[in-house]
Parts: sequence; structure tokens; C-alpha cells
Amino acid sequence: MFDPVEKLMEFIRHPSVSADPKFAAGMVGAREFVVRLLGSLGFTVEVVPTPLHPVILAERGGDARWPHVIIYGHYDVQPADPLNLWDSPAFEPALRGRRLYGRGAADNKGPLMTHIAAVARLLARRPDLPLRITFMIEGEEEMGSPSFPAFLAQHRERLRKADFVFLSDTGSPREDQVVITCGLRGLVLADVEVKGARSDLHSGLHGGVLRNPIQALAELCASLHSPDGRVNVPGFYDDVLPVESWERAELAKLGQSEEQYRSFLGIPAFHATEGFSPFESARFLPTLEFNGIGGGYQGEGTKTVIPSKAFVKISCRLVPNQSPAKIRALLYAAIQDRMPTDVTFRIVDQHEGAPYVVVPPGRANTPKDQPAVLARAFRAADAAVTEIFGRSPLYLREGGSVPIIDDIKRVLGLDSVLLGLFLPEDNLHAPNESFHLGMMEKGMAASEKVLETIAAG
Repeated sequence: MFDPVEKLMEFIRHPSVSADPKFAAGMVGAREFVVRLLGSLGFTVEVVPTPLHPVILAERGGDARWPHVIIYGHYDVQPADPLNLWDSPAFEPALRGRRLYGRGAADNKGPLMTHIAAVARLLARRPDLPLRITFMIEGEEEMGSPSFPAFLAQHRERLRKADFVFLSDTGSPREDQVVITCGLRGLVLADVEVKGARSDLHSGLHGGVLRNPIQALAELCASLHSPDGRVNVPGFYDDVLPVESWERAELAKLGQSEEQYRSFLGIPAFHATEGFSPFESARFLPTLEFNGIGGGYQGEGTKTVIPSKAFVKISCRLVPNQSPAKIRALLYAAIQDRMPTDVTFRIVDQHEGAPYVVVPPGRANTPKDQPAVLARAFRAADAAVTEIFGRSPLYLREGGSVPIIDDIKRVLGLDSVLLGLFLPEDNLHAPNESFHLGMMEKGMAASEKVLETIAAG
């Protein structure tokens, strides 16, 4: 059995930033590291080419009557910028106390290593374990998984015979309170570019003659929300899935006060949708956010120009029953209707992903045809978490997005059990990302127990 912390440190040292071609060598290094590691555990490993970054498929076969679980993860990471805000270099892992710091430590190299180590420990103890296991590890998750749907379609017959997907790319609120995620928000992303004059203009000579593109864009952005915080796009909420009473009851067990949450965020007050608490807004409602905005002079001091261009980056998080295509059309119609006619503009499509929901067994709205192995997997995860973490898990929808989960459901017909292993303090996508080694140790034990229970049938 290998040392999982040492292996995780080795994994982090590969700067596998999928979105930036300058990190191509890091992508290759991370991928080859995973291939070697899974091969050393006796898995048959295949590297499946895609137009961008290959997918790793590693299989442990066996009797066709054995249960079959797919373990998903990704070997790519977010860019580490801004580098000057890191306390230690992003791709030189640093152990401080019970945390391991480095880009990708929590998203998703640490949780993925947790499952690989659990499988290694289980197979060392039970080499005859009656369980088929497939690792499916992609390299494009942090850029929207553009190659993944085609990969799933290509390998559909090979993968759809599995019973469920097991993964940890979601979070939990505290080290002693694990969340098994049963819903994820979808995504629609777009850029809006506004153009005024053919070049920047002297604001004294030409001010008052034409509309400033920054003003046009600011007015548009302001129009997309109402004062109570709701998205002001006609039809935006039409298909939102109602919140079940058991979901509100689970959320009430979270154990964090609004004041604690406000303090953690470092804000003077909340601006949540009227009628919903901040916790409910973050998990059950769709959003429209501005992720970046720019135009004109950005340097020190002043430069008195009317810029010729301005831009904004928009993202919508969608909840179950909302269609990305429909929301995109509604958003674009609102932009078209509200954009002043004395500027020109264009909308640039960015990627999208559908929301996902699965209902655990025993709820009022649990599907009557829920597969038996999936129900057993949820019960196994519940028992393992309760025993190892000392507290029953919560079943909650999460505000984030993992679009490939819906792709897996749509193409393969498989649901997922999502065991949350990263914490709010882990700083995903931000400087000083880290992974709590206590979560890793307990996560290994929980993953091992879940897989052994599924094998026992």
C-alpha cells in the first residue's frame, strides 16, 4: 500500500492546467502519473484520445454478475493566478498542520487520490473482492468538459452496464458533517461585447455627443435584476423545481447560523432573494451573476477617454427542470430588447451544462423504479459516513455545477453518489487552495466501506 499523502504531493507537482496550452507538459505528466498508479494496482488502463485532453479508463474486470461501480474524477486544475497571493508556490505542495496546500489539492486531485487509495487498500486486503471497478478520469472538467459527451457516446455500450457512479467533486460544511450531494446546478455562460465609436475618443472634445459603451453596459447589467434580488428576465423562473419539505428539513440541520455565514463571507449584509434564506438561495434557486467587466483605461492615474468598447462576462446557475437552451434564449432576448440602439453589440456563447438531481431512497418523491444497487449505494454511504465521521450525512443540493453528472445520466442512464470531501476553507479555484488530511483519512475509510458493502450485495 502506497502513502496517499506522498502520492498526492507528487500529483500536485504536475501543473495540469487544461485551459492554458502553456501547461501541456503538466497535463501529460499528471495523466501519466495516474496511468502508472492505477496500472500498479492491477487495473487494465487505456488512454482514450479526445480532441483536447485524453480520458483515462482503468478497469478491474470480473464476473458479469458482480456489481459494477464507476469512480469518476478529473486530473486537470484551474489556473493558479494570481500567483503573488499564494503563501507557497502553487505547484510545490506544502504541508502545514493538517492541510496540504497546492493547486488542485482539493479540486480534484485530493478527493480522487482518496478513492484511489481506498481501492488500493481494499484490494490489498480483499484481492478476490467480487466487485467490478472502472476509473473514468478526464482532463477537461475545469474548462467545461467539451470532449466528454462525445466520449460517453462513443463508449456507451461499454459503460452503461455499470450500476452507478461514485465520486467526490462536491463539498461538505465541516469536518464532522458530510454532505451527500443529491442535486447540482447547471450553467449557461456568455460574454456581451458593446461597441460605440470606431476608436477611443477624447472625453472633452466628444463627451455629450454619443453614448459611452460602459454606460450602456452598466445600464443593461442593472436591468437584469430587480431590487429584491430576483433575476429580471421574463420566464427565467417558469420551470424551477419546487423545494421538497424533506430538503428544507435537511438544510435546517446544517448547523451554521446566518451570522456565521455572513462573517465567513466577510460581507456587511446579505442580498438574498426575498422569501428565501441565504442557505436556500445558494442551493435551491437559479442565479445570474457578472463574473467580469471591463472597458476603457485600467492603469494608474487618469486618462480622459470615452472607450470604444466594453464587455461583461455573465454566468447563470440553473436548478433542476431548467433547460440551458431555454434560459440562454430568454437571456439573449432580454439583452437584445434592452440594449440601446445607438451602440452595437455582440453576444459570444460560452459553455453550458444541465442541472442534475437524484432523490435518495426513502423520500416521498423517491422514484418507484430506482435501481436496487443505487439505493444500496446510498444506504452504504449513509452507514459508512455515520460510523466514520460520527454523524449522519445530510442530503442536500449544492450550489455549484458538475455538468458531466447530467451527461452521464443522459447518455449512460446512470445516477451518481456524490460524497462531499472538500471544505469551505479549502479555497477552491482561489489562492492557497488546500485539502484537509483529516477528510482524506476518513474519506478513504468511508469509500473503502462503501465499496466493500456493494460487493457484498
